Amino acid sequence: MKDALTVQDYLLNESEVGDWDGEEELVTDKINSIIHAVWDALPDDLATEQIERIMPQFWQQLGGDTVLLDVDEHELTGWALVYMRQQIELGIDDAEAADAVDADVNADDEEE
Repeated sequence: MKDALTVQDYLLNESEVGDWDGEEELVTDKINSIIHAVWDALPDDLATEQIERIMPQFWQQLGGDTVLLDVDEHELTGWALVYMRQQIELGIDDAEAADAVDADVNADDEEE
């Protein structure tokens, strides 16, 4: 559940973003704005495990590229929100697939 975590756990500081040729403050501000927007959009009932899996991905996806400097913050936030929704759907699909496999295995066990 979202209320068991805090957005502060996922925010970055300038030392964590590394060297951006003097643009460390800008990069830090942009990524943290994106993280805040995603955090605000996360469903309150989303499993803690899913949140812990999703949130670090934004820095992993954006941190190794100059896109944080080259692209408008609003566009990046839009991308991040779509990405978050896709990850949630994939996570739910993965959980449903795992439940289906478990059900098949249990059904096979009952037949034997």
